[in-house]
Amino acid sequence: MPTLSTLTTLGPYHFFTYATLLGTSLYQTFVMTKVCYNALPRSAFTTLNKRVFPVYFQGQTLLLALTAATFPPYGPLSLRRSMGDLLPLALAGGMAVLNLVKFGPATQKAMVERGWQETRDGKKASDPDVSDEMRARKKAFSHYHAMSIHLNLVAIGGMVWYGLRLAARLDFG
Repeated sequence: MPTLSTLTTLGPYHFFTYATLLGTSLYQTFVMTKVCYNALPRSAFTTLNKRVFPVYFQGQTLLLALTAATFPPYGPLSLRRSMGDLLPLALAGGMAVLNLVKFGPATQKAMVERGWQETRDGKKASDPDVSDEMRARKKAFSHYHAMSIHLNLVAIGGMVWYGLRLAARLDFG
């Protein structure tokens, strides 16, 4: 049974916030996206992603902020003094914010424009003889999507880096 002092310190909240951050990031990136891509028709997959990824990037950014805010013993004041912990969280946070404000929305916009171009042309983007407009839409989507994927992977790398530092401080004795 936890004691009152355990419940009033930041440690347990920090641990659960970080665990939620890493778990949701890994699950969304490596499980749900792949399952949905394989199970859904492209139009349904596109519709789902337009709804899921903005929420994912918002949640990831919020959980990173909460992880920093609950850094023991005094939140951001303590984190500021620990450059080894600040760096991986700042790296992950920077990548998450870039996806939230720049590359996530740009990817979504390019995906929608590619769909509209399919309607205008009467051809799928994957058809071999697409219009110049479709080639431009596909190129824009590929660029933004690749950036978003890479930023997300770098963010996860920062989270794992931080998790290794956190785990090294655990005392099971």
